[in-house]
Formats: sequence, C-alpha cells, structure tokens
Amino acid sequence: MAAVKRLSLALACLLSAPAAAVAAEGGMPQLQFANVLTRSQVVWGAIIFLGLYFILARRALPAMGEVLAARAAAIEGDLEAARQAKAEADRAVVELTAAIRRAHAEAQAAIAEAVAAARAEAAARAAEQGVALQARLATAEAQIAASRAAAMASVREVAAETAGAMLARLTGQEPDRSALQSALGAGAAAG
Repeated sequence: MAAVKRLSLALACLLSAPAAAVAAEGGMPQLQFANVLTRSQVVWGAIIFLGLYFILARRALPAMGEVLAARAAAIEGDLEAARQAKAEADRAVVELTAAIRRAHAEAQAAIAEAVAAARAEAAARAAEQGVALQARLATAEAQIAASRAAAMASVREVAAETAGAMLARLTGQEPDRSALQSALGAGAAAG
C-alpha cells in the first residue's frame, strides 16, 4: 500500500509541475513533447497499443479466422449440396421428359391400335351387313320377279279379255281364245 501512495504522490507532483510550466509557455499541451507528462502518455499509449495488438494477434484474430474459415466451409458445403440437388433435379427433369415421351408414344400406339381394331370391326360388320343385304336383295329380286311374272300373266289375261271384248264389239263375233293368246304371246316376244 505504501508503494501505491508513493506512486500516486510522485504522479501528482509530475502532473502539477509540467502543467504549470505548460501554462506558462502557452500552446497546446498535447504537442509539447518537452513535457515529461506528454512523453510518458505517448510511451504508455504505445505500450497499450502494442499490448492490445499482441492480444488481438494471438487470441482474438485467430479465433475470428477460425470462425470465418468455418463459415466459408459451411457456405462451400451448402453450395456443393445445392449443386448436387440441381444435378439431381436436372436428371429428374430428363427422366420425366423421357417418361412423358414414352407415355405419349405408348398412348399414340394404343390409339392407333384401337382405331385399327375399330376399323377392322367396322369392316367386319359392313361385310356381315353386306352379306345380309345381298341375301335380302336376292330375296327381294326373286319376289319382284315373281310379282312381275304374276303381273305379266295378269296383264296378258287382261289384254286378252280386252282384245277379245274389242274384237267382239267390232266384229260382232266372239274371237277364238287360243288364237288370241298366241297373237298376244308373239307380240310380247317381239316387244
């Protein structure tokens, strides 16, 4: 404790003497290096600065460097993960595009197959209906031929009766039916 009291007393003497001398000289006391107090402040300032510099250089700056290096490594790791994710996404897009193209081709093939099957079925139905229509047509033609033959027979009879009635009226005599039938048959064959 005695050493601290002596040091404070010596410091008070040093401070009071140069302050009085500086006040007598005039000017800025911070720039008067002839003053012992100013010199000691500059020396202690340099010592404190060097001490802080060494503390920072040995302790704080390496710790900050480690933090910065860890942060840079984490950022690089994140960037690498992002690159890998992008590459995987690009591969997935390529695979999806190929799958879509395959599905489109398969769909087109299925559509073409369905159209071909529908056309074949339609052709088969058309052929069946054509056969059925041909049979109906043949039946209809046979019916028409039979109706025509019946109609022609009726026409011959009507013609024979009409011709007989006209001859009977014109001549006043009943004509021979067999001769009349043969004459109508010859006329029909010629026409």
